Amino acid sequence: MAAPPRTDRDDGLLFLALGGAGEIGMNLSLYGQDGRWIMVDCGVTFADDSLPGVDLVFPDPGFIVERRDSLLALFLTHAHEDHLGAVATLWGQLGCPVYATPFTAAILRRKLNEAGIAAQVPVTVVGYSHAIKLGPFSVTYLPITHSIPEGSALLIESGLGTVFHSGDWKLDDQPLLGAPPDQVLFERIGRRGVDVLVCDSTNALRDGVSGSEAEVRDSLREIVRQRRGRVAVATFASHIARVASLAEIGHETGREVALVGRSLWRTVEAAKEAGYLADLPTLLTDEEAAYIAPEKLLLICTGCQGEARGAMSRIAYGDHPTIDLEAGDTVIFSSRIIPGNERTIGRLCNALIADDIEVITEKTAFVHVSGHPARDELRRLYGWLKPKAAVPVHGEAAHLRAHADLARDLGVEHVTTIENGQLLRLRPGPPEVIDHVRAGRLVLDGRRLLPADHDVIRARKRLMHHGYLGLTVVVDENGRWIAPPQVSAHGIAELSTEADLNRLEAALANELARLDGRDHDAIDLAARRLLNRDVRQSSGKRPIIDIQIVTAQGVAAHEPRRKAGNQ
Repeated sequence: MAAPPRTDRDDGLLFLALGGAGEIGMNLSLYGQDGRWIMVDCGVTFADDSLPGVDLVFPDPGFIVERRDSLLALFLTHAHEDHLGAVATLWGQLGCPVYATPFTAAILRRKLNEAGIAAQVPVTVVGYSHAIKLGPFSVTYLPITHSIPEGSALLIESGLGTVFHSGDWKLDDQPLLGAPPDQVLFERIGRRGVDVLVCDSTNALRDGVSGSEAEVRDSLREIVRQRRGRVAVATFASHIARVASLAEIGHETGREVALVGRSLWRTVEAAKEAGYLADLPTLLTDEEAAYIAPEKLLLICTGCQGEARGAMSRIAYGDHPTIDLEAGDTVIFSSRIIPGNERTIGRLCNALIADDIEVITEKTAFVHVSGHPARDELRRLYGWLKPKAAVPVHGEAAHLRAHADLARDLGVEHVTTIENGQLLRLRPGPPEVIDHVRAGRLVLDGRRLLPADHDVIRARKRLMHHGYLGLTVVVDENGRWIAPPQVSAHGIAELSTEADLNRLEAALANELARLDGRDHDAIDLAARRLLNRDVRQSSGKRPIIDIQIVTAQGVAAHEPRRKAGNQ
């Protein structure tokens, strides 16, 4: 039996990523000391084609659930789904207090209300620069620019050292919401001493800077001004600065502006509740937008990543109840194409183009800037903080490696790249991996949370790739055969006709005739061997095989009527 993870009191200041290290999305980080833990963020990611029937993927919190009595709190750095989206689903296993800034708390409360647990979850709204002291930790929220209001870094201090947890960030000197980066504050923190910088790596491969939101607004204004038909802009529902820019652009270009997608309305409401968007022009609903002339309409839509339930997908595939696009209209994807979503977005764009709708993306025009730091921004932050050690997170392997190399070039003595599940001792001494723990994935299948490798998911994947083969045999209580074997097949080309099935049934009849019909185990084994061998030889497939052995009483021999396979 494997030894339990090293979490004893003499192990120092610990860091553990259960999500977000070696991947983009699904962030969940833990800091531990003296047997007590705090969690930073609890996010989701979107499922891809490898998980059929699944929309959302969650980090497996099993490690900290086993220690939930030692979990002091969950700190949320901002309101993006990959940092906050799992809270409503996983909080019941955690049971801890939650800390968040006003806008993030407003978004979270709406999610908790939908889940019916808002009254159970203790959410504390925090401001910047006020230290929250819990157990051995002191946690201070620090403002940092991102593509959502109230992006926050965390200064985590204990008796063993100081950690700067960057969260998601960029250095935008012209933010449209919030204040520009506070260089003086970060330099002051650097002079006090930062032992470890745990830092966003998303754009570590990109030279230069990420760009300013103000520059995107100017570019979008010109694009909209030059169009004559409807303009529909798909963007992240959480990108309040982009929504505000588009509303302003619509007003300036003589267009009514409508929000299409429930999550957009929820986010705008949360922003107003937190004190933002006071001067936002009037926004129409999608029902009201249906009566506006095309040249007078600007639509802001969800679904920029091609999500099946997003407004843009429903519009493109003719499934939206009120909004239609037609030849001469324009769709702008004002967003980054998140790795893994290329095919889905490509199909969506092609569907629009086939209807003579102009499609503009980040590849063809300046319609988006990232909310994550490029290499020059990383250099600036490292220069301000001067950390003794660095741990790149929030990125795939290539991003983490590039970030680590850059940190070393900048003179950081100790740089450690990790994967989910590697237990890292940050202090005392240089960071060191001291153990490995389980860091799996959970999927939301309907209303149930299952491990991503659950038998149900594996069976569904096998069914998708290999098909299904069913066999029914009927015997009486004395083991005599009542009817010939009956085969049904689904998703197997080599068994798609009546003749294919007749051939296989004849082979089964010959094979099973020599067996005692009362020995169900022998029947199952012989039939399964024959079916597996036949399908592998003819198609190379390994279908799910379902064998039903029915014992009937007083039934005369007959051959039931049945349809050909793949019905």
